[in-house]
Amino acid sequence: MLTITTRTEIFLVVGGTDMRKSFNGLAAIVQNHLGDDPLSGRVFVFCNRKHNRIKLLFWERAGLWVCAKRLERGTFAWPTTAEKAIALTTEELTLLLGGIDLVHTRRRPWYEPRRPDPTWRKKCEENLLRSTQRS
Repeated sequence: MLTITTRTEIFLVVGGTDMRKSFNGLAAIVQNHLGDDPLSGRVFVFCNRKHNRIKLLFWERAGLWVCAKRLERGTFAWPTTAEKAIALTTEELTLLLGGIDLVHTRRRPWYEPRRPDPTWRKKCEENLLRSTQRS
């Protein structure tokens, strides 16, 4: 089952993507263009040049998901920037998919805890392994 929580990292891939690409093609873009791991559990969002189609690539336990949306009229408000990808929150993704232009919205200042270091789990496992080897 596809689950996107507030802890899920979401990356919007800037620029137009060939929407004929599916699992392997989109995963190759993530690996080669972004230098990221498509099996990381992050959600990668792609859009075509006309900005009327979107695909999401997402790894979940046993395999990759590819979800697609095609607009019959209108376009998505796709950001333009020099960066290869933009990090989004789940709320921002919901707004984008709902037709809201993120450029004309702003976040109100409030407390947000820092996201944990993505390597913390691996460090904990290594420390646990070292401590059990000493015993």
